[in-house]
Amino acid sequence: MPSKISSNYFAAALRHRDIRFWIGSVGFFTLGSRALAVVIGFQVYKLTHSALALGWLGLIEAVPALSLVLIGGYVADHFSRHKILMTTRTCSCLCALALALLSRQTYTHSLTGLYSVIFLAGIARGFSDPATTAFEAQVVPKTITVNASSWIGSIWVSCSVIGPAIIGFVFAAWGAVGSYIWITAFFILSWFSTLAVGPKPQTIPKEKEPFFKSVSMGWRFVWGQQPLWGAMTLDLIAVLFGGVIALLPIYATDILHVGPQGLGLLNAATSVGALSMMLYATKHPPIAHAGRNLLLAVAGFGVSVLIFGFSRNFLLSLAALALSGVFDGVSMVIRRSMVRLLSPDDMRGRISAVSWIFICSSNELGAFESGMVAAAIGAIPCVALGGIVTLGVTVMTAWLAPQLRGLRFDPDTMERIYRP
Repeated sequence: MPSKISSNYFAAALRHRDIRFWIGSVGFFTLGSRALAVVIGFQVYKLTHSALALGWLGLIEAVPALSLVLIGGYVADHFSRHKILMTTRTCSCLCALALALLSRQTYTHSLTGLYSVIFLAGIARGFSDPATTAFEAQVVPKTITVNASSWIGSIWVSCSVIGPAIIGFVFAAWGAVGSYIWITAFFILSWFSTLAVGPKPQTIPKEKEPFFKSVSMGWRFVWGQQPLWGAMTLDLIAVLFGGVIALLPIYATDILHVGPQGLGLLNAATSVGALSMMLYATKHPPIAHAGRNLLLAVAGFGVSVLIFGFSRNFLLSLAALALSGVFDGVSMVIRRSMVRLLSPDDMRGRISAVSWIFICSSNELGAFESGMVAAAIGAIPCVALGGIVTLGVTVMTAWLAPQLRGLRFDPDTMERIYRP
């Protein structure tokens, strides 16, 4: 007979007021950030018609984010995570407004300014990302970690669908300036939602270790936990080589010929697939056989990327991206839950910082890698190569990380079942 926790699992997280406000904070911020990624990518490609320029765009955000995220993790463990988020949300609002002002200038004078603002946004992200992950664990009770992760992930994905889908039409109607005004409004709503959550009790390290020693503790913890470094490395390689988001402007413009509206739908397709899986996970969490499910999901992601890479049919491309989102949704729920369940609270910011280094490397550096490789061999061979690399790395990880392969959790108590 199912336990009481299991039978009421679907809505468990939504019964908590602060979780509902946190979901709002994540949702509105995601609307803004995902819409911004579509607008800035399309705007830069419209200015340059260069895959290399799209690669530089990803690198420009990644450099400050990666450079500062370890410091951000230290700050998140030693200072109020709520105040950090309020400050970085404010920076996001100001950056969006700055992009709107720059977009009023002539294109020949605005590209450097656009890159500069994205660089500043990357600085804010270096502090925001580890604080977000660590603060979420303060808001969510441990026993409903996976349920809350599924709901938060579902809202994140829903907004990843809505943001890119609508912003393509907004861009077509009102241009970049109107799009950035919309994005600013989303960031403001996220700021107020974060304010409504309020500060939470936080375990501050009692002993003040030397700064560099304290920062390195996050790395030492992760490398001492094979499931953590195995999952992070697997996701890094899969998205670094298998990610196609940075190349979507090329597919929309030169291969599928669907314009900005089609670009928005292509960006949204991945999120539609992930959303369907995350909603399913609220009732049926994939955590009982976490390691096995993670490996299968990444392998499925690689196959989906291969299908998309060779497709020249818009509907087939949408279907392949949606399928990749389904597998990515499984991976996301498991990885979010693992970081929370395997991390002590007083180190959660530093461990989250390590996790975000992998995420930033895979996303932004992946965009740079995609731009470089696509410029050298073409977009289609670049995507196909990424799918093949993803499949190969999945097999290698399953072989090298047996503790990850056998990782299991009790769905009711969230206690780890598998022990090395």
